[in-house]
Amino acid sequence: MEEPLAVLLPGEAELLVRDLKNFPLRAIGDDGWFRQHEYIEKLNMQALLSASAGHEQLLTELLVNYAKIPTLVEELITVEIWKQKIFPVLCRLKDFKPKSTIPIYLVLHHEASIINLLETVFFHKEICESAEDTILDLIDYSHRKLTLLAAQSACGKILHEKKLQPEDLQNASSMQELKKQAEIMEFDISLKALSVLRFITDQVESLPVSAVTRMLNTHNFPCLLVQLVEHCPWSCYEEGKMKKYENGAWYVVPHEDHIKITKLDGQVWIALYNLLLSTECQRKYNFDNFNKSQLLKLRAFLTDVVIDQFPSLLEMQRFLSHLAVTDPVPPKKDLILEQVPVIWDRVVRENSGKWQAIAKHQVNNMFSPSEEELRSQACRWAQTYNLDVIEALVPDKPKCVVCGSEAAKRCSRCQNEWYCRRECQVQHWQKHKKACNLMADALKKIEDDVKMQAKPTE
Repeated sequence: MEEPLAVLLPGEAELLVRDLKNFPLRAIGDDGWFRQHEYIEKLNMQALLSASAGHEQLLTELLVNYAKIPTLVEELITVEIWKQKIFPVLCRLKDFKPKSTIPIYLVLHHEASIINLLETVFFHKEICESAEDTILDLIDYSHRKLTLLAAQSACGKILHEKKLQPEDLQNASSMQELKKQAEIMEFDISLKALSVLRFITDQVESLPVSAVTRMLNTHNFPCLLVQLVEHCPWSCYEEGKMKKYENGAWYVVPHEDHIKITKLDGQVWIALYNLLLSTECQRKYNFDNFNKSQLLKLRAFLTDVVIDQFPSLLEMQRFLSHLAVTDPVPPKKDLILEQVPVIWDRVVRENSGKWQAIAKHQVNNMFSPSEEELRSQACRWAQTYNLDVIEALVPDKPKCVVCGSEAAKRCSRCQNEWYCRRECQVQHWQKHKKACNLMADALKKIEDDVKMQAKPTE
């Protein structure tokens, strides 16, 4: 029987989880921080592989037993603050022209890696419980992401562009290309935050009182989710064709599938179901005239076709019909000592007024590597981003980087790009050359290192 593909052995996974720690904002981009980024990438890939095989219990237990969910949440919010406060300063530095933008790209990608890992493991109740007080910070984080997503979709500002390729980052003449990539990446991060929020609402009956109050009254998630149903950011029309976003890419939807509920549609409806039909939530939520009018908008979307695909929504349809003809009693105000999230405020307070100084420190010490340092980093990245593992996580067959057709040929030097025919490879070579040389050198160094380690000592 074939062994399942794995990134980490159980002992390796335990060591990586155990060594996870929080880094101050100023340390983002140093060697220790990048090492942890690699840990999280490996844990992220292992979590996806384990989840697809139904064997995610080990990683879940490690994260709970070592109490690392709060660590991941704090890292998530710290890098979010870096993106909002430090990255714009880097983009404005006229004399900052890095030899490679990949190190900065990896910092931007760090948020996506963490939220992806959290999305994979938050399905489990024990993970949600192990977040402890940081569940409030995660709720606030999700609210920031979904508010921006709803606002952009209402204004038609969702970016549908293709993500940049590694060679695009190598050839970037300024930080503006990277800035655009960060904006595109933000869309995918927001959708992961939606999934995390949905998993949190699955545990609404066992959440702390402060968490439920924050979701319902502080942030009014029910009305925010109604906006997502209305504007559906993961669906758009382009040149007369409907396109939907799924598994990290936009695809054209056949006419017969236009009314089919996607996974993202389902996440919104499940979160609404959990929040509106829970006895605890109905007792705490304020069904005033505004909230009531917003929620009743859902009735137009609860068609027979939708309910056929998601039968549980019939119960919501009945609830909304009852809501339309009744005036619910105002929520009872409980006398409670409410907890508040602290991570965002603490990190901002500790670094307030230091954004420019931190940016310059990171430019001088972290984001201007020498050629030797760049090659060393490339070696580590080549080991981290194991191509066989990444391909196992991608549901679709490889596409030609030039024309988008199904590809069967791969660059023999760097093993990093796919082509459908030789003509496409030749056409792409000038653009691909620099990244190819860098990756090929890294792969050769790894191979040489392995041979040296295997050579018996005299």
